[in-house]
Formats: sequence, C-alpha cells, structure tokens
Amino acid sequence: MVGPGATGRRCAVLGDPIAHSLSPVLHRAGYEALGLAWTYEAQRVASGGLPAFLHGLGLDGLDDSWRGLSLTMPLKREAVALVDRLTDRARLAGAVNTIVIQAGERLGDNTDLPGAVAAIRERTTTPLASAAILGGGATATSIGLALIELGVTSVRLLVRDEARAAETSAALGAHPAAPAVLVLTLDADEVLDTDIVVSTIPAVAQSDALVARCAQVPVVFEALYEPWPTPLARSAQDRVLVSGLDLLVHQAVLQFELFTGLPAPLDAMRAAGLDALARRIPG
Repeated sequence: MVGPGATGRRCAVLGDPIAHSLSPVLHRAGYEALGLAWTYEAQRVASGGLPAFLHGLGLDGLDDSWRGLSLTMPLKREAVALVDRLTDRARLAGAVNTIVIQAGERLGDNTDLPGAVAAIRERTTTPLASAAILGGGATATSIGLALIELGVTSVRLLVRDEARAAETSAALGAHPAAPAVLVLTLDADEVLDTDIVVSTIPAVAQSDALVARCAQVPVVFEALYEPWPTPLARSAQDRVLVSGLDLLVHQAVLQFELFTGLPAPLDAMRAAGLDALARRIPG
C-alpha cells in the first residue's frame, strides 16, 4: 500500500480537449508546497480511448509508480465500467472524475459533487430550494446532486436535446431526497425564477436572450473557468457568483488528498490557479 508522501508517484488528468486544463497547475502547486517529488501531467484521451490508455500504462493495474488519474469530459461516464470499485457518490452520479490506484485496485470516485458543495458554501450560505441547470452532462449531474445535498427540492434541466439529458434526469430523480426534476429546452422563453442557476454549457451557447432570462436569479454558478468571464458570469457581477475555478480548486483539493493521503494546501493551489488564469486573460 502506498503511504502518505511516498516519493516518485505519478498522476495525470485525462480528457479531450485537455490543453486548457488548470489541473496540472493546481496539483503541482500542492506538491511544491508540501515538498513532494510527484509529477502530474495532462494527457489527451478521446471518447472511447480510456480502456486503451489504462492498458498501455500497465494492463489492469497501471504500473506501481501511478497513484491517481483525474478525468474530465468526455471520460467521466465511460470510466464507471473501468474501475474495480465505486464510491457511493460516484455510483449516485453515474460518473467518475477521480481514479485512485492503490494496492492493485482502481477506485472510482467523484470529487465534483463534494467540490461543488464546498464551492457554493464558500460564496453563500443562502438557503437554496430551487435550481435551474443549463446543460445535461456529467458535470450537470454532479452539481445537481450537490444542490440536492444542500436542500434543493426542485430542479429544472435546460438542454438543447431533451433525450441527451436522460441520464442526468434519472440520476437526480433517484436521489433519496426525491427532488422534482423537469427537463426543458434551452430555447424556451420563460424567465428563470429559481434560487440558483448553474451553467455547464459552452460560452458560445450563452446567447443574450438566455442570459437575460437568468437576470433575476440571485446566485449564479458558472462551471467554466475558461474563457472568463463568460456572458453569464459577466452579467452576474452584482450577484453571488460561484466560478468554475472555485469548483476546480475544491474538487482538486479532494483529489490531492485522495492521491497523497495528506492535507491539501488549498491556499497555495488556489493562488496558483488564479495566477495561471490571470495570465491567460487578454489585457
């Protein structure tokens, strides 16, 4: 079994696209702060490519230098069938964003869910009972479940194709709290009057009309961190705004602790992320 602080361990983030990912910046900052001789890389792995990637790193267990993998789109759902064991929250979400390799076992976890809870509560303690989520993928599922954990009892999923939100709708509806889940199309013209709106859609899909429909929602959670600010985030500067970087940092802190067995240096990781993101923003 790998002990806390073991040297020479390897971790990586996988996805497609992946060049924009700040995960290497955050995890490396954590290693530096704690004096760990660990590595963390970004690796492009397209949809359907995860089994071959895992096989190439050492058949069914990776080699013994590997400690963890972070997964982003489009791999979170396909990873569910590729691990030896799932945590309860990964099973509930039907998505894995974290694979911990230890003692010959691949454990599939989901740190997006508790990371979203922490990100929201860091910005506001306002009670939340209703939510609108733009998008219906794996990230929408995890944040939706986080909102239900925080007391949301009514969720509206706004998507381009209602059929593609079936997995998310089913996962949210299966939560023991039994929330009401309604699937609508993004181009519906109703003004949103929920306690929080969450966007998991691309910035280019955030039309003026859609942003205007969200104008009265007091809490905005923009799951993207690049490009920044998105149209929705820009419109929410006078409201409570939870950013994609907030989510990334909090879920990365949990991953760091799962991988290393050590308390994560949250402030150092956040500072590194803010600095890297600032250097990417023009002007």
